[in-house]
Amino acid sequence: MSEKMTGAKYFARLLEAYGVTHVFFMDAVLRRALAEMEDTKIDRILGHSEKGVGYMADGYARVSGKPGICMAQSVGAANLAASLQDPYLGHSPVIAFTGRHVAAMQYRNSYQEVDHTPLFAPVTKLNAQMEVVEQMPHLIRQAFREATTGTPRPSHIDVAGFTGDALTPLEVDFDIAVDQVHQNFPAFRPQPDLSKISEVVEAIAKSKKPVIIADRGAMISGARDALHQFAQKIQAPLTVTLDAKSLVLESEPLFRGMVGLYGRSCTNHIVDEADLVIYLGSNTSDHTTANWKLPRAHIPTIQIDMDPVEIGRNYANCIGIQADVRSTLEVLAQKCPTLNHDEWLSYSKSLVAAWWSEQEIELTRTELPMHPQRLCREITKLLPKDAILVADTGYSALWTGNLVEFTHPDQLYMRAAGSLGWSFPAAIGAKAAAPDRTVVCFVGDGGFSYHLPELETAKRWGLNVIVIVNNNECLSQGVKNLNIAYGDRPEGRKKECYVYEPTDFAKIAQAFNCFGVTVENPEDFQAAFAAAVASNLPAVIDVKTEFAYQAQMAWVPV
Repeated sequence: MSEKMTGAKYFARLLEAYGVTHVFFMDAVLRRALAEMEDTKIDRILGHSEKGVGYMADGYARVSGKPGICMAQSVGAANLAASLQDPYLGHSPVIAFTGRHVAAMQYRNSYQEVDHTPLFAPVTKLNAQMEVVEQMPHLIRQAFREATTGTPRPSHIDVAGFTGDALTPLEVDFDIAVDQVHQNFPAFRPQPDLSKISEVVEAIAKSKKPVIIADRGAMISGARDALHQFAQKIQAPLTVTLDAKSLVLESEPLFRGMVGLYGRSCTNHIVDEADLVIYLGSNTSDHTTANWKLPRAHIPTIQIDMDPVEIGRNYANCIGIQADVRSTLEVLAQKCPTLNHDEWLSYSKSLVAAWWSEQEIELTRTELPMHPQRLCREITKLLPKDAILVADTGYSALWTGNLVEFTHPDQLYMRAAGSLGWSFPAAIGAKAAAPDRTVVCFVGDGGFSYHLPELETAKRWGLNVIVIVNNNECLSQGVKNLNIAYGDRPEGRKKECYVYEPTDFAKIAQAFNCFGVTVENPEDFQAAFAAAVASNLPAVIDVKTEFAYQAQMAWVPV
């Protein structure tokens, strides 16, 4: 039943009706709506940068299974748009609201105004302008609809008014109408075409060396149990991308590791030798396929995905099923015959065992300064069974994704889709979504420096994340290519391109009234982690590791 109220009150009540519990924002935006949220259960999380609050909304969405809300005024819109690249690439349903000058002030050099439409277009599914208050019900509902359907991705609504408040004072007479199916994602689970199922079953039955690759879409679908039933039925090596690490425990018999440029050499060898590759919720990106060398072009593939445009995008020899991954795997587990690939499983397992044997040297290394591999081994020992591990991009994802072993099905792994510095604010958003779980952020010193002021945000809201800083005093990942660029030139001032001043992040944390401790010896990490947990504060563990240490990249075909 409709009720007369201001646009601000309607906005607040509609978000609450959609199940929104947190709004992450930078002042000044939609102040009247924020005031109305005083009478709701929504927490209003004021951050220190637009990118920071965008990443918080992303972390919140990935953990909660609900759209994450972020907001910024007109002058902050460009920064907020930049923050949506990671949830766009990472398939996360973030909804962004921005303010812009009203139509009468457009095209007249209005203060701090640029056109927002082209800024948000590449990183959103919906990029709409709210010109009149009558659009508010439709556009907000559409934002939730687009964010949660198909491949989840951000939506953006640009609201009239420099701070978005040109419409909120106006009186409206609207129903609080909510599409309940769009409160979570995935909103719908399309069922597979049974004729395609038969084709897939036939291809699997013919295969002698099949491999399964589960990707982000399998995570979004919640396909853990169905994935294991399917893999057991066809007795195939089970591999994942870093984005699907949480789906499989290291100890599970069919697990063969992470695939791709940031994966394991043993796993890439297994995919290279397969005669059938089964992609589950994957867009077959360059990282997943090692620049489309894994599998090789002539190898047949099966691709199950919600988005039909991804099926066969990079591999023409493909049987495609447009459907929900979990639902499809449940059908395949019933329809596929029970297969036996003992020789293939034994051989692939031996490759994994050999790889772990090679890693053991670094995982148990005692020499100082510490190497990141040893740090990952210590994290494995201490990570609580319900922990959420949030990794930054680059080496942070490579090391944690491959070397931190998950031992409990409730442990969750998230990594940046590419934005350096994403992990810390994303971890704050994750903690807001799961306040009773231990949230651990793994980030380098370069990445952590992006959003240091958000320590104050975490402290103010009691969002007690534990940040482990791999502090090697530089941006180490670029060193290899920087050396190539220099070639035979004298080293000269090359360090200007990647080296930072030594920084004590423990003292910085303490200056924000958070917990901070420095670790140099791996034997001291357990006590430091325990103290961080016991502090009941946002915590920073500043781990001093070897300067410019280089990760060993995975084998890929030449």
